[in-house]
Amino acid sequence: MAIELTDKAVEKIREIMQEQGLAEGGLRVGVKGGGCSGLGYTLALDTESQAGDKIFEKEGVKIFVDMKSFLYLNGTTLDYKMEGLMQRGFTFINPNSAGDCGCGESFAV
Repeated sequence: MAIELTDKAVEKIREIMQEQGLAEGGLRVGVKGGGCSGLGYTLALDTESQAGDKIFEKEGVKIFVDMKSFLYLNGTTLDYKMEGLMQRGFTFINPNSAGDCGCGESFAV
């Protein structure tokens, strides 16, 4: 399986990279311990992949995922929502999640 990107997520990642002056690289997606449900998502721009990364690409936009995080993210779709002023940002549609916290910032497996 893989990590999928919606068209909106591709557009937003491309926009952020242009704003940051990054012609190469992509978005690093990961999982860390914490949050009210036990695990939280991480997002950061990265100029290159690291040894052992899984790399996914759509329309020239790359996603880098370390192997440990990939165990929790395999099959996930990354989307970007723009619903009103308060509901903007990347969202994870993760089939591995047994439940999310109310704010959507963390999940449990």
